[in-house]
Amino acid sequence: MIAFLRGVVHSVAEDAAVLDVHGVGYLVFCSGRTLAALPAPGGAADLVIETHVREDHIHLYGFTDALERDAFRLLGTVQGVGARVALAILTVVPADRLGGVLAAQDKTALTRAAGVGPKLAGRIVSELKDKAAALGAPPVARPPGVAVDGGAASPAAGDGGVIEDATSALVNLGYGRAEAWAAATETAAGLGETTSVETVLAQALRALGQRSA
Repeated sequence: MIAFLRGVVHSVAEDAAVLDVHGVGYLVFCSGRTLAALPAPGGAADLVIETHVREDHIHLYGFTDALERDAFRLLGTVQGVGARVALAILTVVPADRLGGVLAAQDKTALTRAAGVGPKLAGRIVSELKDKAAALGAPPVARPPGVAVDGGAASPAAGDGGVIEDATSALVNLGYGRAEAWAAATETAAGLGETTSVETVLAQALRALGQRSA
Protein backbone atom coordinates (compact mmCIF):
# COMPACT_ATOMS: atom_id res chain seq x y z
CA MET A 1 0.00 0.00 0.00
CA ILE A 2 1.36 3.42 -0.98
CA ALA A 3 1.32 5.91 1.92
CA PHE A 4 3.09 8.87 0.29
CA LEU A 5 4.91 9.84 -2.87
CA ARG A 6 7.85 12.20 -3.27
CA GLY A 7 8.87 13.14 -6.76
CA VAL A 8 8.73 15.69 -9.56
CA VAL A 9 5.51 17.04 -11.02
CA HIS A 10 5.30 15.80 -14.59
CA SER A 11 1.92 17.28 -15.52
CA VAL A 12 -1.30 18.57 -13.98
CA ALA A 13 -4.79 17.96 -15.36
CA GLU A 14 -8.23 19.14 -14.23
CA ASP A 15 -8.64 16.50 -11.53
CA ALA A 16 -5.27 14.76 -11.26
CA ALA A 17 -1.52 15.12 -11.49
CA VAL A 18 1.22 12.84 -12.72
CA LEU A 19 4.12 12.57 -10.29
CA ASP A 20 7.42 11.28 -11.63
CA VAL A 21 9.07 9.15 -8.96
CA HIS A 22 12.44 7.87 -10.18
CA GLY A 23 11.19 7.56 -13.74
CA VAL A 24 7.81 6.03 -12.90
CA GLY A 25 4.77 8.22 -13.52
CA TYR A 26 2.02 7.92 -10.90
CA LEU A 27 -1.43 9.26 -11.76
CA VAL A 28 -2.79 10.82 -8.57
CA PHE A 29 -6.32 12.21 -8.25
CA CYS A 30 -6.50 15.34 -6.08
CA SER A 31 -8.82 18.07 -4.92
CA GLY A 32 -8.68 21.36 -6.78
CA ARG A 33 -6.95 22.95 -3.78
CA THR A 34 -4.21 20.35 -3.72
CA LEU A 35 -3.64 20.67 -7.46
CA ALA A 36 -3.43 24.46 -7.14
CA ALA A 37 -0.81 24.09 -4.41
CA LEU A 38 1.48 21.92 -6.55
CA PRO A 39 4.51 23.53 -8.18
CA ALA A 40 4.76 23.90 -11.92
CA PRO A 41 5.89 20.85 -13.91
CA GLY A 42 9.48 20.11 -13.03
CA GLY A 43 9.06 21.13 -9.41
CA ALA A 44 9.44 18.76 -6.46
CA ALA A 45 6.34 17.71 -4.55
CA ASP A 46 5.28 15.47 -1.67
CA LEU A 47 1.79 13.99 -1.49
CA VAL A 48 0.11 11.96 1.22
CA ILE A 49 -1.55 9.06 -0.58
CA GLU A 50 -4.75 7.08 -0.10
CA THR A 51 -4.81 3.91 -2.20
CA HIS A 52 -8.11 2.42 -3.36
CA VAL A 53 -7.89 -1.10 -4.73
CA ARG A 54 -10.87 -2.40 -6.70
CA GLU A 55 -11.40 -5.40 -8.92
CA ASP A 56 -10.98 -3.35 -12.07
CA HIS A 57 -8.54 -0.64 -11.02
CA ILE A 58 -6.12 0.80 -8.49
CA HIS A 59 -6.58 4.51 -7.88
CA LEU A 60 -4.27 6.83 -5.98
CA TYR A 61 -5.64 9.92 -4.24
CA GLY A 62 -3.20 12.61 -3.16
CA PHE A 63 -3.38 15.20 -0.40
CA THR A 64 -1.30 18.08 0.87
CA ASP A 65 -1.28 16.66 4.40
CA ALA A 66 -2.75 13.99 6.67
CA LEU A 67 -5.65 16.22 7.71
CA GLU A 68 -6.94 16.46 4.15
CA ARG A 69 -6.57 12.69 3.79
CA ASP A 70 -8.49 12.14 7.03
CA ALA A 71 -11.25 14.46 5.82
CA PHE A 72 -11.42 12.46 2.57
CA ARG A 73 -11.73 9.22 4.53
CA LEU A 74 -14.42 10.62 6.81
CA LEU A 75 -16.50 11.95 3.93
CA GLY A 76 -16.25 8.56 2.25
CA THR A 77 -18.09 6.90 5.14
CA VAL A 78 -21.32 8.62 4.09
CA GLN A 79 -23.52 6.72 1.64
CA GLY A 80 -23.53 8.49 -1.70
CA VAL A 81 -20.16 10.17 -1.19
CA GLY A 82 -17.62 8.51 -3.45
CA ALA A 83 -14.05 9.58 -4.01
CA ARG A 84 -14.96 12.07 -6.73
CA VAL A 85 -17.57 13.81 -4.58
CA ALA A 86 -15.27 13.84 -1.54
CA LEU A 87 -12.58 15.57 -3.61
CA ALA A 88 -15.15 18.04 -4.92
CA ILE A 89 -16.13 18.92 -1.35
CA LEU A 90 -12.48 19.40 -0.37
CA THR A 91 -12.09 21.66 -3.39
CA VAL A 92 -14.66 24.13 -2.05
CA VAL A 93 -14.18 23.55 1.70
CA PRO A 94 -10.57 23.34 2.96
CA ALA A 95 -9.88 20.39 5.23
CA ASP A 96 -9.04 22.70 8.14
CA ARG A 97 -12.50 24.29 7.85
CA LEU A 98 -14.53 21.15 7.19
CA GLY A 99 -14.85 20.27 10.88
CA GLY A 100 -16.41 23.64 11.59
CA VAL A 101 -18.76 23.32 8.63
CA LEU A 102 -19.93 19.93 9.87
CA ALA A 103 -20.32 21.08 13.46
CA ALA A 104 -22.36 24.07 12.28
CA GLN A 105 -24.43 21.84 9.97
CA ASP A 106 -23.64 24.27 7.16
CA LYS A 107 -25.34 22.46 4.28
CA THR A 108 -25.06 25.49 2.01
CA ALA A 109 -21.26 25.32 2.06
CA LEU A 110 -21.36 21.66 1.02
CA THR A 111 -23.82 22.20 -1.84
CA ARG A 112 -21.24 24.41 -3.55
CA ALA A 113 -19.37 21.21 -4.42
CA ALA A 114 -20.10 19.53 -7.73
CA GLY A 115 -22.38 16.54 -7.25
CA VAL A 116 -23.68 17.60 -3.82
CA GLY A 117 -27.36 18.52 -3.68
CA PRO A 118 -29.38 19.55 -0.63
CA LYS A 119 -30.39 15.98 0.20
CA LEU A 120 -26.83 14.65 0.17
CA ALA A 121 -25.55 17.71 2.06
CA GLY A 122 -28.16 17.05 4.72
CA ARG A 123 -27.07 13.44 5.03
CA ILE A 124 -23.41 14.44 5.33
CA VAL A 125 -23.95 16.90 8.18
CA SER A 126 -26.41 14.59 9.91
CA GLU A 127 -23.99 11.66 9.92
CA LEU A 128 -20.76 13.56 10.52
CA LYS A 129 -21.64 16.48 12.81
CA ASP A 130 -20.69 14.44 15.88
CA LYS A 131 -17.37 13.47 14.29
CA ALA A 132 -16.26 17.01 13.48
CA ALA A 133 -13.76 16.97 16.35
CA ALA A 134 -11.76 14.37 14.43
CA LEU A 135 -10.96 17.14 11.95
CA GLY A 136 -9.91 19.62 14.60
CA ALA A 137 -13.25 21.32 15.24
CA PRO A 138 -13.50 22.34 18.90
CA PRO A 139 -16.12 20.51 20.93
CA VAL A 140 -19.37 22.39 21.32
CA ALA A 141 -18.96 23.94 24.75
CA ARG A 142 -22.00 25.41 26.45
CA PRO A 143 -22.89 26.45 29.95
CA PRO A 144 -25.63 24.48 31.71
CA GLY A 145 -29.07 25.46 30.46
CA VAL A 146 -27.89 26.98 27.18
CA ALA A 147 -29.18 24.97 24.25
CA VAL A 148 -27.22 24.35 21.12
CA ASP A 149 -29.88 22.83 18.93
CA GLY A 150 -33.22 21.86 20.29
CA GLY A 151 -32.00 21.01 23.80
CA ALA A 152 -33.02 22.53 27.11
CA ALA A 153 -32.69 26.28 26.73
CA SER A 154 -32.76 29.27 28.98
CA PRO A 155 -36.07 31.12 29.15
CA ALA A 156 -34.79 33.81 26.77
CA ALA A 157 -34.05 31.30 24.02
CA GLY A 158 -36.31 30.43 21.15
CA ASP A 159 -37.21 26.89 20.12
CA GLY A 160 -33.81 26.34 18.61
CA GLY A 161 -31.82 27.41 21.68
CA VAL A 162 -29.63 30.41 22.38
CA ILE A 163 -26.74 29.33 20.16
CA GLU A 164 -28.91 28.29 17.24
CA ASP A 165 -30.98 31.49 17.41
CA ALA A 166 -27.86 33.66 17.59
CA THR A 167 -26.31 31.72 14.72
CA SER A 168 -29.41 32.27 12.57
CA ALA A 169 -29.34 35.99 13.32
CA LEU A 170 -25.67 36.22 12.33
CA VAL A 171 -26.33 34.32 9.11
CA ASN A 172 -29.14 36.77 8.31
CA LEU A 173 -26.58 39.55 8.78
CA GLY A 174 -24.40 38.02 6.08
CA TYR A 175 -21.97 35.80 7.98
CA GLY A 176 -21.31 32.24 6.85
CA ARG A 177 -23.04 29.63 8.98
CA ALA A 178 -19.83 27.92 10.12
CA GLU A 179 -18.26 31.24 11.14
CA ALA A 180 -21.48 32.35 12.86
CA TRP A 181 -21.87 29.05 14.70
CA ALA A 182 -18.30 29.18 16.01
CA ALA A 183 -18.69 32.76 17.22
CA ALA A 184 -22.03 32.08 18.92
CA THR A 185 -20.77 28.89 20.56
CA GLU A 186 -17.59 30.48 21.90
CA THR A 187 -19.49 33.52 23.16
CA ALA A 188 -22.26 31.56 24.88
CA ALA A 189 -19.77 29.27 26.60
CA GLY A 190 -18.28 32.21 28.46
CA LEU A 191 -21.49 33.95 29.50
CA GLY A 192 -23.20 31.51 31.87
CA GLU A 193 -26.52 29.74 31.84
CA THR A 194 -28.74 32.84 32.11
CA THR A 195 -27.46 34.42 28.92
CA SER A 196 -29.91 35.65 26.31
CA VAL A 197 -29.86 35.53 22.53
CA GLU A 198 -29.44 39.30 22.42
CA THR A 199 -26.37 39.20 24.68
CA VAL A 200 -24.76 36.37 22.71
CA LEU A 201 -25.51 38.13 19.43
CA ALA A 202 -24.04 41.44 20.57
CA GLN A 203 -20.82 39.91 21.88
CA ALA A 204 -20.46 37.55 18.93
CA LEU A 205 -20.78 40.50 16.55
CA ARG A 206 -18.11 42.33 18.51
CA ALA A 207 -15.79 39.30 18.32
CA LEU A 208 -16.38 38.88 14.59
CA GLY A 209 -15.69 42.55 14.03
CA GLN A 210 -12.38 42.30 15.88
CA ARG A 211 -11.33 39.30 13.78
CA SER A 212 -12.00 41.14 10.53
CA ALA A 213 -10.31 44.36 11.67
